[in-house]
Amino acid sequence: MSNVWFARPVLFVADIDRSVDFYVKQLGFSHPWRYEEEGKARVAQVERQGCALILSSQWPDKVGKGLMFISLDVEVLNALRAELEGRGVDVKDGHWGYRLMVIVDPHGNELYFLYPSDAKQT
Repeated sequence: MSNVWFARPVLFVADIDRSVDFYVKQLGFSHPWRYEEEGKARVAQVERQGCALILSSQWPDKVGKGLMFISLDVEVLNALRAELEGRGVDVKDGHWGYRLMVIVDPHGNELYFLYPSDAKQT
């Protein structure tokens, strides 16, 4: 046992394989494991640089309702944006009291990346 918290959000998706493909090929995540029932993927994990997400198709009524908030240094965020745009990812600008970079996965779950308030607008 440990007193250190290890938390992973769960994003609900309709199709595990489609989601894993998006997170790995488009967003640069790795895919360390998956759980299958009767030959069909039901749960998988993707991760990138300490950000681990669990993708689950087990509750269809929750598909596409997730929101993940991610904070990065502005230089790292700018480099990530350039990387994702270079891969053809639909990168959007958003606002939630401050400027955001927004990525929406194939099932409607959203990843919000905060631009620090003192960051130069690019």
